[in-house]
Amino acid sequence: MRQYSLVTQWHLEAPIERIWEALVAPEEWPRWWRYVEAVVELEKGDAQGIGALRRYTWSSRLPYRLSFEMRTTALARPTSIEGVATGDLTGTGRWQLRDLGKTTLVQYTWTVTTGKGWMNLLAPILAPVFAWNHDQVMREGGRGVAQHLGVALLAFHGSRARDQVSAAGNSGRPSRGR
Repeated sequence: MRQYSLVTQWHLEAPIERIWEALVAPEEWPRWWRYVEAVVELEKGDAQGIGALRRYTWSSRLPYRLSFEMRTTALARPTSIEGVATGDLTGTGRWQLRDLGKTTLVQYTWTVTTGKGWMNLLAPILAPVFAWNHDQVMREGGRGVAQHLGVALLAFHGSRARDQVSAAGNSGRPSRGR
C-alpha cells in the first residue's frame, strides 16, 4: 500500500465562522461540492459532533468512485476538524482554518492509504495522477464553497502544483457540470 500525504489550501473572502459552518455540515456538501456524490450520517456523535460517523461517496475527474466512512475525532470551533477514514481510503483528514480578518485561510491535510487493489497495484506508475486527481476534486471544493457562500476564492494551492486563482479572475463561481 502506498501512503499519500496531500495538502490543500483555499484562501476565501469570508469570515472564519461562515467557512466553519459550511465545513461542519458535510451532509450539505453534495449541494455545492462537485464530485461529492453522497454523505450519509451513520452515527450522530456527542453534543459537539465528536464521534459522528458518516459514509462519503466521491467521484472525480478520473473514471472511478471512492467510498469510505469517516469518524469525527476532534472539533475545535472555529479552527479545526479532524477525522479518521476507513474503506477505499484509510487514514486521517484534518481541516485547519485561520482567521485573517475579512478572509480565511483553509488547509486540508489528507494522509491516507488506498484500499482498492488496482490502485495499490498501479500506484508506482499512477501516484502522480492520483495526486493530480485529488487536487482537481479539492479545487472544485474551493470553488463550490465560494459559490455557496457568495464570496471569492482568492487562491488555491494544491498538493501537486501551486496554482493561484486571482480575486479578479474568479468570483468563486464554478461550472457545476458533472
